[in-house]
Amino acid sequence: MDKVYIPQLLQQPEHSLEVAINSHLPDLDTLTPVRGVIKISHNNTYLAVQAEAETIVTLACHRCLQNYNYRVAIAPQELIWLQVSPDPSTLPLEQEVGVDDLVETLPPNGYFYPRTWLYEQICLALPQRQICDSNCRGIEVSFQANGMVQEPTVDSRWARLSQLQRQLNQSD
Repeated sequence: MDKVYIPQLLQQPEHSLEVAINSHLPDLDTLTPVRGVIKISHNNTYLAVQAEAETIVTLACHRCLQNYNYRVAIAPQELIWLQVSPDPSTLPLEQEVGVDDLVETLPPNGYFYPRTWLYEQICLALPQRQICDSNCRGIEVSFQANGMVQEPTVDSRWARLSQLQRQLNQSD
């Protein structure tokens, strides 16, 4: 998945290029390689990018903190406008941006990076609330009969800190 020189797409049949994917992405920890296809089409003023890819990632449950495997299957489509980037020194320091201006752009004589684009698409497909099971109850907390929370067992690595805390509470 090397970078793609955008003007070179115009020499491809139908101005399109298909990139097969079967590798691990460097910034994304996955159990299986990312497998799929990215199709990049040059349409004079924009690139039409679409993909089908899948992999399996290991996530940590936000309720119980247990690791679980999550299958990610994506089929994103995006239009990337080709326009010359303005000189940053000519831009105003503050500028109001309209909703119509929130689009991805690339210079017409620049490069498109399929690996980076695919990484971003997979990250967007990961769930924000990472829950291992719909019935996950989270970390169990035991209660005493009087309704007070029972003191949890202390991790042996924090035992010295717990002793210090008890000493400080006794001296008060």
